[in-house]
Amino acid sequence: MMPCQNRRVRTTRGTWSLAGIVAGAAGVATSYAVAMAMTIRESPVVAVGELVVKVTPGAVVDRLVRYLGALDKPLLVLGILLLLTALFAWTGRLARRAWWAPIPVYAALAALGAVAVLLPRSTGTIDLVPVLVGLATWLVGILLLTDPLRRSERAEQRAALPADDPRHIDADQVEHRQRRSRRAFVVLTALVAGGSAVVALVGRTIGSGRRHVEETRRLLRLPGVTEPQVPARARLPEPVEGLTPWVTPAEDFYRVDTALVVPTIEPDAWRLRIHGMVERELLLTYDDLLARDLTEAWVTLTCVSNPVGGDLAGNAWWSGVRVAELLAEAGVHPDADAVLQTSEDGWTCGTPLVALTDNRDALLAVAMNGQALPIEHGFPVRTVVPGLYGYVSATKWVVDMEVTRFSDIEAYWTSQGWAEQAPIKLASRIDVPSQGAEVPAADLVLAGVAWAQPTGIRAVEIALDGGPWQPAEVAVPPTNDTWVQWSARVDVEPGDHLVRVRATDKFGLVQTGVERDVRPDGATGWHTVEFSVTS
Repeated sequence: MMPCQNRRVRTTRGTWSLAGIVAGAAGVATSYAVAMAMTIRESPVVAVGELVVKVTPGAVVDRLVRYLGALDKPLLVLGILLLLTALFAWTGRLARRAWWAPIPVYAALAALGAVAVLLPRSTGTIDLVPVLVGLATWLVGILLLTDPLRRSERAEQRAALPADDPRHIDADQVEHRQRRSRRAFVVLTALVAGGSAVVALVGRTIGSGRRHVEETRRLLRLPGVTEPQVPARARLPEPVEGLTPWVTPAEDFYRVDTALVVPTIEPDAWRLRIHGMVERELLLTYDDLLARDLTEAWVTLTCVSNPVGGDLAGNAWWSGVRVAELLAEAGVHPDADAVLQTSEDGWTCGTPLVALTDNRDALLAVAMNGQALPIEHGFPVRTVVPGLYGYVSATKWVVDMEVTRFSDIEAYWTSQGWAEQAPIKLASRIDVPSQGAEVPAADLVLAGVAWAQPTGIRAVEIALDGGPWQPAEVAVPPTNDTWVQWSARVDVEPGDHLVRVRATDKFGLVQTGVERDVRPDGATGWHTVEFSVTS
């Protein structure tokens, strides 16, 4: 028969780590549930993630957007959760040394969460409630889960005392106490883990704010908003398979922003403050905006992070109120030259005042392609400014516009080293054939899109295998604020080939072939595609 001490259930580092992980997860779950129940947009984990985005150098963010695309934010959240798991495991091991040892770690994490939550302008002290609830859960959870483990180790220590010590207990008592402690730990761990999952689920159910906003959006009937009718000459006479559609559906429209959780704003709660260097401050509600005359326009939006030949561009039918009219009503000071826009999530951009007050259709948009804005694209209101890259113009979920001077402000991306003013560069792209495609031997149709806001495209040319530039057929939309479709038919022999494209705007400016990266104010160069012709 084996000695009793060999049957004892000793605690291990893994057991203490598990206690720390479960307690930590409980704190994250309760903070998330409270944030959802209070309809606070940012749970502490999300707020920390957005803080990471804000402090990450622009060049790093740009590379992540380029290489990871839509996965950048989910991977960031996953990385934060993995880091938290490691920290929570460590707090469990710290608790083995002393019951109070995890407290400084929890306090530091809570402080980081509090800073992240309070940074956006739209938050207040009430937004700290989820952080405090999470901190309290951590403290209670770690004490609760480690108590059975501590009692088990105390039993082991008492068994090691001399037999004549009144605190000494024999091997059978040690085994009994340790098994009882083990059962208590397993039950508590299951209850805390299961309870955390239930709390998070309940909080998510109660805080169904997004679903309500989405339903509100779906039921909206916007007066003055019309369905898009594609102008006849905006499309090529003959359709080309694989060519980008002239109209970009909302679900296919590119999305680049810093929001880990998309702001969900009830239309009745939305307010826009126009202030700063103005004669009179304006405070507009959603109904105020809809009561005004709406302007509708086709506008192509482009991200400054779009590389040569990239797909971070889209064309849509936007409906909204001209910003120029609102600024004229506010009375802009003659020394002002910029407007600092702020979104609900605290993101900022500095827009040249002239771009908001000249003849272009700079809009406070309420609809996209004939429907209320999708939540991901700025519902209930966003700005659309033709001719400027999005980071200096296209503010989704806009809630504040401060008339000011560039010398007095620093916006989010300009603080990361990007240019202060960024007009969209003349660009063209080959969609057909795609890079590396194999096509049958025959007359080959090349096709793509080009844009030059707000000047417009006059001509597009292609060059095959280093040969001379040849003119392409260009569609003629009724506005200079959108891209154009182009196509060209060429006769090619079997083998490997290379084609490049360039555009000319209506002022006669020819697109440069000098290759420059997207930073600091947009990429340049001719898009080049390699393809093979089969016999």
